[in-house]
Amino acid sequence: MTLRSLQQALAEFAVEREWQQFHTPKNLAMALAGESGELLEIFQWLTPEQSAQVMQNSERSQHVREEMADVLAYLLRLADVLDVDLEEALAEKIEKNRRKYPVHLARGNADKYTQLGG
Repeated sequence: MTLRSLQQALAEFAVEREWQQFHTPKNLAMALAGESGELLEIFQWLTPEQSAQVMQNSERSQHVREEMADVLAYLLRLADVLDVDLEEALAEKIEKNRRKYPVHLARGNADKYTQLGG
């Protein structure tokens, strides 16, 4: 499936239930934040080692998958409602980050681009 076909499926799902009236940018952004929080909650008290192993537990991995799907669904709906081409937006952002984080300065370094020097 493509991002566009997923957006269409989500839009149809909303139309069938007459939910598009609730899918305002504000509401979708808030729902996206809420679902992101639910994903974050899974990892909240785990050590870095435990978080790296989270998908090895079948119940927890299913929970992670479902929360990630919820995050993606709301992001796709928000992009659809705002007429944002996510593939294009991401490609542009990757290029912007390439300029902000040149390999020779950023390799192995977690500093923000304003701290890299250069």
